[in-house]
Amino acid sequence: MTQRPDGLPAYIAVTAAYWAFMLTDGALRMLVLLHFHTLGFSPVQLAYLFVLYEIAGMVTNLAAGWIAARFGLAATLYAGLALQIVALLALTQLDPQWAMSVSVAFVMIVQGASGVAKDLAKMSSKSAVKLLAPAEGGGLFRWVAILTGSKNAVKGIGFLFGAALLATLGINWAVLLMAIILAVVLGAILAFMPVGLPNGRKGAKFSEVYSNSANVNWLSAARVFLFGARDVWFVVGIPIYFYAVLSDGTEEANRAAFFMIGTFMAIWVILYGAVQASAPKILRASERSERDLIRAARDWAAVLFCIPAILTVAALLSTGAQAWLTFALVIGLLLFGAIFAINSSLHSYLILAFTKSERVTMDIGFYYMANAAGRLIGTVLSGVTYQLGGLPFVLGTAAIMIGLSALISCKLTAPTNEAIL
Repeated sequence: MTQRPDGLPAYIAVTAAYWAFMLTDGALRMLVLLHFHTLGFSPVQLAYLFVLYEIAGMVTNLAAGWIAARFGLAATLYAGLALQIVALLALTQLDPQWAMSVSVAFVMIVQGASGVAKDLAKMSSKSAVKLLAPAEGGGLFRWVAILTGSKNAVKGIGFLFGAALLATLGINWAVLLMAIILAVVLGAILAFMPVGLPNGRKGAKFSEVYSNSANVNWLSAARVFLFGARDVWFVVGIPIYFYAVLSDGTEEANRAAFFMIGTFMAIWVILYGAVQASAPKILRASERSERDLIRAARDWAAVLFCIPAILTVAALLSTGAQAWLTFALVIGLLLFGAIFAINSSLHSYLILAFTKSERVTMDIGFYYMANAAGRLIGTVLSGVTYQLGGLPFVLGTAAIMIGLSALISCKLTAPTNEAIL
């Protein structure tokens, strides 16, 4: 990092802002999921609550790439933080006397606003790494791994934070507290943001958001199925399965279940983030060529496929042995998280390696539009598959989607004149 000292202060500021955002993002997701499950929402209805969040992400990423190219990365980062504050404050207006259909519609709209906010912040942060990171000695992979890994660890803490706030303060005071925290962070960033982030260019055209790079397009397609495979169990299926195992429906049991589910989800995401941050060392990235890392993306996806496939068989063979199956799920999904983190980190590096500096926001926006599409598919399937076929259907769907991601990754190619990273 000492090779590019001018970019480091801006990188640290962007990372800190992204951390604050992801803390509230993780907490909000856990609050909404657990609160509405206790109100009697079905798995499909719970999935609906997050659908607009993902749809908004798809649209936002395409638009945000152009907005950042036109107005600059700092503007989109500030807009993302501000919009999240508005979404949190809006959720405090939720009235328990409303009809279920009205509550669902209201929360979907709030989640949609949060989805826009999340992808404005994400696109700004990830694009900044490409422009600020040192070019030599594996600096790009190292900086993007630190940003991505640390934000996921913070999001994991957010899951636990959200579950704890719900159990102690209730949903209204919880979201109000998060809005206050994020407002303080936004004020600090506005006051002290270092120079280093580029301004926009007036000639940027919206049509430029669509990539003409085959590698960017194939990687984006692989990303759709990779993140769909995660969210198909992560969003609804596994949390609701654990709730059914841990709670008998009483208030005391519910609180204990909230803490345990929040703790597991937090540990999973923190482990995921820690492995992401360590991925350059695990893969010895500074010693490997781009061709090697493209091959690694295929190989690690094939390894990842085995975990949900084995868990699917375990769930099918389980006949009432919930304790044994639950233990296998905890161990298997933690292992899934570690290997998934390496896959995700490889993707996050490769998109920055494949794009050019002059269109980085465009390609990052397109790529994360694909990421949001995968999350949308996974979110919908999470509720549908759990309601139709339970745990085996959820895990089997995840295995199929990872297999498709691995096959698509075979289409990636290294440039003819490659260099050691």
